[in-house]
Amino acid sequence: MTTSYHYLFGQPASTGLLRSTMADFKVFEQLPFEPCGEGEHLLIHIRKTGANTVYVARELAKYFSVKENLVSYAGLKDRFAVTEQWFGVHVPGKQVFDLSDLTIEGVEVLSYARHNKKLRIGSLSGNRFELTLKEVTDIDDLTRRWHAVVEHGVPNYFGEQRFGINGGNIDHALALFGGKKVKDKKKRGMYLSAARSAIFNKMVSERIANNSFEQLLAGDVMMLAGTQSVFVADTIDETLNKRFAEKDIDITAPMWGAGELMTQLNAKEFEENIAQQYPEFCAGLPKFGLKQERRKIRLSIAQPNIETNGNTVTISFVLSAGCYATTVLRELLNYTDMTERVRSDKSE
Repeated sequence: MTTSYHYLFGQPASTGLLRSTMADFKVFEQLPFEPCGEGEHLLIHIRKTGANTVYVARELAKYFSVKENLVSYAGLKDRFAVTEQWFGVHVPGKQVFDLSDLTIEGVEVLSYARHNKKLRIGSLSGNRFELTLKEVTDIDDLTRRWHAVVEHGVPNYFGEQRFGINGGNIDHALALFGGKKVKDKKKRGMYLSAARSAIFNKMVSERIANNSFEQLLAGDVMMLAGTQSVFVADTIDETLNKRFAEKDIDITAPMWGAGELMTQLNAKEFEENIAQQYPEFCAGLPKFGLKQERRKIRLSIAQPNIETNGNTVTISFVLSAGCYATTVLRELLNYTDMTERVRSDKSE
């Protein structure tokens, strides 16, 4: 789904391999708090290899003999990776647990402690990524692009994971808006999210195309760094441009739903023109209770680091919750995800 979207720095010259092994893609969740040591919820910090989040949650439910809805997690993590993440299990009482006998394939327990609040989806401050790229053909081009990414950020596209295999979630969304019943709430939510994400990605792509990705438009809705607080930029002045350059504020685009667009003037006209290209989505999303929200269009990375060794490059960085490492990678090189090749071979 992302290949048709515009690049901020143009088409990369280099190619390379991603996830030749699972250890080439590492993710470390960062919680904004520490378990307090008491309460009805047991928070478990694990390292998993080759296991997806939902599978681990189900296995934890079996181990603790609780219903699956009593096991929670802060975010979904890829199966084809080494990831360190948190799970929460609702276990009221004073029982002291010993998880030394917990055996789930591909899972290692790092720590656990009680906490007084449920671990909810999105309750992360961010994720740290360590990615190893192999057989890189143009180290110099990748390195130049890396420094540009560190300075300017990248388009905050939703990654291809959002849209399912071969973009299938979009087809499911169209069927849903056409009247097809989907009883599974999680699947329905995935299809609705894919539809919203398609509109958002198109908005971002078109701002790159018309040179307004880093150019404020009159009536843009701006978001304060590190928050979800927004305001309308009725007039563009030197102060606003300076704050934008310093990454104190960011331009946003809509996550579509019921209600009026928050943008005004030129920015509103631009967004309305893009939305007209998605009539089924714009009409269908409000019917499922979704409301207009905003998401920043620029993704800035924190704690960047790059190391090269021959034709192998290792990069590390921190992204805020809900953002995709693949959107950073696509600006650096044309990568082949080796796990996608495996999936393709199996389907054939």
